[in-house]
Amino acid sequence: MLELRPNCEMCDKDLPPQAMDARICSYECTFCAACVDEVLQNVCPNCAGGFVPRPIRPLQDRRAGVSLLHQPASAKRRSLKYSLEDIARQTDATKDIAPQDR
Repeated sequence: MLELRPNCEMCDKDLPPQAMDARICSYECTFCAACVDEVLQNVCPNCAGGFVPRPIRPLQDRRAGVSLLHQPASAKRRSLKYSLEDIARQTDATKDIAPQDR
């Protein structure tokens, strides 16, 4: 099951489960759309993969036991472990390679 992380790992913006601007990579690293588009240029600073919109988990059961009520979002906030300079180097070196070719 996808871990719904509560914040952007770069700017710490709150990203509740229903946030339409949450973006994830294949490792579930989570960032806001503004950081992905304006700073990271679609390069995950942790894995160098690309991003997609994070799916929205249903608020109520439309199937028994399957909803945010039964599989709640994570409360553990995360932050980057890399410096802005390191992120900029990786982004510059990777941004022109399509995510599927990285």
